[in-house]
Amino acid sequence: MADNNGIFSDLFNAVGTPIQNVADLVGDGFNAATSIAQTLLNLFGTIVTSTANTAIQIIQGVATGISSAIAPKK
Repeated sequence: MADNNGIFSDLFNAVGTPIQNVADLVGDGFNAATSIAQTLLNLFGTIVTSTANTAIQIIQGVATGISSAIAPKK
């Protein structure tokens, strides 16, 4: 009588390996997407911070200009 474990083992390997490869690819894709999202969030944070700093500098410049304009001349 033939050893059935060998047949089932071969069948499992034949089907299981490609499924595992697909699962690995999906996992790698998820990791890449997560990495891209993190990079974009970091970039967005940098842009927001830079914009806020620029706005503060503009406001300070305008305030200085107004102070200079209304200050009594010596």
